[in-house]
Amino acid sequence: MSAKSSGGADAHKRRAGERAAEEVEDGMVVGLGTGSTTAHAIEALGRAVEDGLEIRGIATSFQSRRLALDVGIPLTDLDAVDVIDLAIDGADQVVDDPDSPAHGALIKGGGAAHAREKLVAAAADRFVVVADSSKLVLALEAPVPVEVLPSSHTVVANRVAELGGDPTLRMATHKDGPVITDNGNLVLDCAFGSIDDPAALGRDLASIPGVLEHGLFVDFADATYVGTDDGLDVRSY
Repeated sequence: MSAKSSGGADAHKRRAGERAAEEVEDGMVVGLGTGSTTAHAIEALGRAVEDGLEIRGIATSFQSRRLALDVGIPLTDLDAVDVIDLAIDGADQVVDDPDSPAHGALIKGGGAAHAREKLVAAAADRFVVVADSSKLVLALEAPVPVEVLPSSHTVVANRVAELGGDPTLRMATHKDGPVITDNGNLVLDCAFGSIDDPAALGRDLASIPGVLEHGLFVDFADATYVGTDDGLDVRSY
């Protein structure tokens, strides 16, 4: 990607993130997702808090927690609140086909935070996805991240293969060995090719003993905000 196109993509991410932050109102509890697009939303909320907005955030990862604290957002925990009013998070892929029953389905977990991200999204009254247009697809086809208990990764990998997937243990880039999630588990990236029925595949993956959580988010998103050259496109589900 050229510097010019990279800058354009970042501007699109910023538009999406900042627009989602505009939905946050005084007194809300806000789920704070993980990733570069959501970081723009967290930074915008930090500026709003500095200007007097009173909110509490629930971070989905060490990364988002650290950024929220850096920009001055007060944090709380899932078990300390009755409801999350709004969750804002990114996605690795979003089905963008109104004629498909999978319209609005997501793959998440590129940052290995999808277990907590799914908890927060499920607890939220409203879940808004922020993205640039590169994340929009007609069918999910990226590898599905599957968080597994360390002792179970070979058993889970065999079961994934039986389902037609090609599992790869995610390896760390700046340390020897595998990626370790915030929960102390491992991640299998499971390639299935084009996924015609993400809901069914999600049920199959969830039924495997040793799987903590998978990165298929079906019927979670209420809307996707897509940053563009001209501003913002909104998909509602």
